[in-house]
Amino acid sequence: MREWQAEALKIPGTAMAVTIDIGDPKNVHPKNKQAVGDRLSRIALAKNYDRKIEFSGPQFESATIDGSTIRVKFTHADGLTAKDGPLKTFEIAGIDGNYLPAEATISGDAVIVKNSAVTSPVTVRYAWANYPEGCNLINGAGLPAAPFRSDKH
Repeated sequence: MREWQAEALKIPGTAMAVTIDIGDPKNVHPKNKQAVGDRLSRIALAKNYDRKIEFSGPQFESATIDGSTIRVKFTHADGLTAKDGPLKTFEIAGIDGNYLPAEATISGDAVIVKNSAVTSPVTVRYAWANYPEGCNLINGAGLPAAPFRSDKH
């Protein structure tokens, strides 16, 4: 469902407020309405009122294979960081398509992803679960990254 919502971003005049970090596994509607309102208002202020504020969390831009690692580049990545500890919920797969949990580290506007058991990686994904507990990639504005998979792009 999240992937379909993200696909709508291709339509002019659309935007997406990611709430994956403030949700509830038993209720699709977040209880933290103030954070939802802040994220939605940022979009309106930036896109409709030309305010120079960040309105989106990191968005997948590209994935480049470099030996046994994959470098994932993002837009809206100024101040890319991990909230509350090391990056979580990244997974990597080889040609067999079997995803394994991955070690992920930030490098500028990108994340380097690897798993020693995957020597020839092909694809990477982030927060790819119904309720991905611990997904913590954010930008300097504190806005969360949207879930993604590189094999779709």
